[in-house]
Amino acid sequence: MFTPDPIPRPSRPPASSTPLGDYLTRQPLPGVDGGYAVLPRSLAEAMPLPWQQQMSNLLAEFHQAFGHLQWPVYRVVPSRYERLVDLDDDQLAEVGCTVEVGDNGDLEYRMRDGRRIDNPETHQVLVSCLDPIPRQDPGGQQPMPAAPPPPAW
Repeated sequence: MFTPDPIPRPSRPPASSTPLGDYLTRQPLPGVDGGYAVLPRSLAEAMPLPWQQQMSNLLAEFHQAFGHLQWPVYRVVPSRYERLVDLDDDQLAEVGCTVEVGDNGDLEYRMRDGRRIDNPETHQVLVSCLDPIPRQDPGGQQPMPAAPPPPAW
């Protein structure tokens, strides 16, 4: 009745109990950092219809499960990493840094609290930038580029 052969075991690792966390931390991904995963709305609305239907169902379940929590209002700002020495005065102010000429004539970069930043040439900070992701019109299509002006004869 019973075979003496051992029961075959799967050759893959066991399923994770945290698959989403594993996926989000396995490698650097666009729109993902240690605390957030951001989906640009224009890209989500441009997905194929079956994807949008699945996404809306998942989000509905998510909000049903967690809608009772005190949610803050999130402000998402497109940003990129830049070297501190490449920033202009407005960008330095945005990240809370100042630059001044030190006693030896070199530029000294300081945090808002006065701490000196060592190696500003390699120190990177996150600064806002123009959003590189194209916006979609309400119908889900990219807006047509503006027609060039007629030639002036």
